Amino acid sequence: MFKRIANLFRGFLGLFVSGLEKQNPEALLEVEKENLRGQIAKFNQGLAAHAGLCERLMSQVKKLDKEETELRAKTTANLKAGNKSLAGQYAMRLQTTRRELEENRAQLKEAETTYKELLSARDVSVQAARDKIESLKRGISDMKMQKAMAELNEMAAGMVTQIGGSGDTLNRLHEMVEEEREKAAGKSRVARDSIDMTEIKAKESEMEALADLALADFAAAEGIVLESDGTAGDLGGGGDTTKSMGPAQTE
Repeated sequence: MFKRIANLFRGFLGLFVSGLEKQNPEALLEVEKENLRGQIAKFNQGLAAHAGLCERLMSQVKKLDKEETELRAKTTANLKAGNKSLAGQYAMRLQTTRRELEENRAQLKEAETTYKELLSARDVSVQAARDKIESLKRGISDMKMQKAMAELNEMAAGMVTQIGGSGDTLNRLHEMVEEEREKAAGKSRVARDSIDMTEIKAKESEMEALADLALADFAAAEGIVLESDGTAGDLGGGGDTTKSMGPAQTE
């Protein structure tokens, strides 16, 4: 039972962590970059130790090579001098030195080959990891761009829907305004048709008659003769254009 509960807890925890990783891919990428740096540092430490072994073998080979040269010279000198016993001892040491020298040379060659292979493997692995990181960076940037484009498309689709809804509302509002305008125009026409124009026309005729009467009184008082069309004429003959300002006199 406890094992099942532990498995369930690990499952929920894994889902939670996976969700966080999906939400923060840049953070996960930074962690992997740090891990890569740590692995490179450890690998370089191993390479440094291997390079140190190569250096020690090289020193040992140089030392044995020098020792071989000296032992060969001593063996030759003692042999020529007739010291066979001492020459034999130097000859035995020379054989041992030569065996050690050959072994060290073989080890040095193998160590150098291994070092170069490890160095090449490190460079290839690091380059592959860097290429993958750069690819992931581009992928994350493309993902962000695609998400942004998707959000813009969703916004545009929503705007189209809202604009369509607003258009329906505006159409209904236009119909309402036209209906109310037509109703108001109808009421205005009915009110206009309901006005009694007879009385108004009678009043207009009365006003015109009063105006004509007042004008005639004024013309008579001023001695101005009004023509039949209502225009003023000259009083008297002989082409005298002077108008009499007093009342007309008869002979």
